Amino acid sequence: MTKFLLLLTTILLALNLSAQQTNFHFSHSDKTEAPPEEIWKIWTDVPNWKDWDTGLQSTELQDPFGVGAKGKLIPNKGPKTKFMITAVNPGVSYTFQTNVPFGKLLIHRYLQVQNGLTVFTHEVEFTGLLRKFWGRQLGENYRTMLPSVLANIKAIAEQNP
Repeated sequence: MTKFLLLLTTILLALNLSAQQTNFHFSHSDKTEAPPEEIWKIWTDVPNWKDWDTGLQSTELQDPFGVGAKGKLIPNKGPKTKFMITAVNPGVSYTFQTNVPFGKLLIHRYLQVQNGLTVFTHEVEFTGLLRKFWGRQLGENYRTMLPSVLANIKAIAEQNP
């Protein structure tokens, strides 16, 4: 089952990287010599997301990290937002979602090892009736920020032994 999930994640990642990027569905990847466990530790340390995600003031998780866990985040611009973790493949990928009017904002995070390097990807997807509207309102800014957010994660991961 684990091999199947890893293969599925790899295929989805490959399909996504070859897909056309839009403001309502886009991703960015980076590479590091840090082990994948370091990236996973950073990604799942929800209260400290603000340390690397420049668009956040604060975050909290009300339950242990896993499917169904609920949390709150306060962006630099905008109201406090609730989110829920909807999928987890431990050490490999997870997804969380937040509701927007007439849709959802999905954040998918994936890890993969290629040629001895950890490749980590952050994918943003607006779904629903107003996905293009939310892409114009929020996506363009998120898309612009994403390379520096991943660079921050890389820097933190490479500081830790």
